[in-house]
Amino acid sequence: MHTKHKESTAPAKQLPAPAASQPYTYSNLEHDASEPTVLAEEVALAIAFNGISQAVMLVTPSDLEDFIVGFSIGSGIIESPDEIYDIKLGGCGSAQTAEVEIASRAFWNLKTQRRQMAGTTGCGLCGVEAVEQALPELNVLPGAPLPPAEWLHGLRERLDEFQPLGQYCGAVHAAMFMNDKGELLLGREDIGRHNALDKLIGALIRQNIPTAGGLAVVTSRCSLELIQKVLRAGIKTLVSLSSPTGLALQWARRHNLNLIHLPKHSAPRVYSPALEN
Repeated sequence: MHTKHKESTAPAKQLPAPAASQPYTYSNLEHDASEPTVLAEEVALAIAFNGISQAVMLVTPSDLEDFIVGFSIGSGIIESPDEIYDIKLGGCGSAQTAEVEIASRAFWNLKTQRRQMAGTTGCGLCGVEAVEQALPELNVLPGAPLPPAEWLHGLRERLDEFQPLGQYCGAVHAAMFMNDKGELLLGREDIGRHNALDKLIGALIRQNIPTAGGLAVVTSRCSLELIQKVLRAGIKTLVSLSSPTGLALQWARRHNLNLIHLPKHSAPRVYSPALEN
């Protein structure tokens, strides 16, 4: 797979706005004065696999190579990153393209799935053609110990340095990875919560970062498609800053995924595995 390597950086607060944002002006309803502000950008990214259009996703225009790799894994289009041979990004302005070359076997599976997904910033399962595609058969994880409680102490505050775009202008979700020593290593941001997780998964793969003993952290609500993505990526623990849905919890327990909710003002809540009486 031939893509450009990108390092995760956390710019200081005094640096210019992140590249995925642009300056705009607005006026207050109470007077005519114009004020400057910076807003997060979004673009339409048309993704084609082996020349066949597969999806159009609304994304934040940063770390797009990471996104393509994570999206391909998290959506079940490929089973291994080795099945991606090349990624070519193109387009301009708010219309971007990604031409992805994948292995013949993966492409055959993709065609037989008959999936034409129309992605949005709010839902990760738009456009699937059958219930079986929304609720696929996924491998059960071997299970893993829960992380030590001290890893989660003050975690919300420690996440800020991995959210430069969110700290600067808001309007984005974030996904971060913590290694087996409790160290936060990298983060990715996007207007779409599932896109942010795709970017994180892609970054872990592209930078050859082992996920064993580590965990993913998402700042968004935790619903089914996020569970499916971490299961496909082989990540065994997911921490969410928002409550999980009932279906997400059921899938986490069924597939041996550690699922932890980190409330703002109370102790972490372990939803999966289930407590034994």
